[in-house]
Amino acid sequence: MIELVPSVKTSGEILYRGDNIFDKNYKVEKLRTRVGMVFQKPNPFPKSIYDNITYGPRIHGITDKKILDEIVEKSLRGAAIWDETKDRLTQNAYGLSGGQQQRICIARCLAIEPDVILMDEPTSALDPISTLKVEELVQEIKDQYSIIIVTHNMQQAARISDKTAFFLNGYVNEYDTTDKIFSNPADEQTERYISGRFG
Repeated sequence: MIELVPSVKTSGEILYRGDNIFDKNYKVEKLRTRVGMVFQKPNPFPKSIYDNITYGPRIHGITDKKILDEIVEKSLRGAAIWDETKDRLTQNAYGLSGGQQQRICIARCLAIEPDVILMDEPTSALDPISTLKVEELVQEIKDQYSIIIVTHNMQQAARISDKTAFFLNGYVNEYDTTDKIFSNPADEQTERYISGRFG
């Protein structure tokens, strides 16, 4: 969304499938179709649960009610919240708990069938039970999507990730399998952070 904020300056490259997304000829709509985003604070739209999930598909031209109904059920099941919402699809998503709202946001993301899901500390505003549900959900869907999660919770990173990158002062300090990072990091600063000696 940085193209909407004129004061933001970017440099370097971010390559997605070989294309630099900062290239002025790159279609941002294409990126938004293939890469979904789940934010730190649950941000459902002020609409019904049904309309939250169908928002993306409708933008992409799907208008058939039967197809939209199928997308809603599949996405809510994929986000492990179908049983909690199937009888209240017309109700405003704001009426849900914080953990439920976050799973609605994940379902909204799944509805566009992205290749990649970016999650910015998706459980930091949630209670432990809701956090567990989101973590279980990530484990269930990680075989279908490439998921990149930012977290400051070392225990969470150790529990749910296959690979871990440790960033320090804006740079990738170390990147490896999660087991290696947490059991035998190659870099002393990574080891100090993992062991709680700073950070």
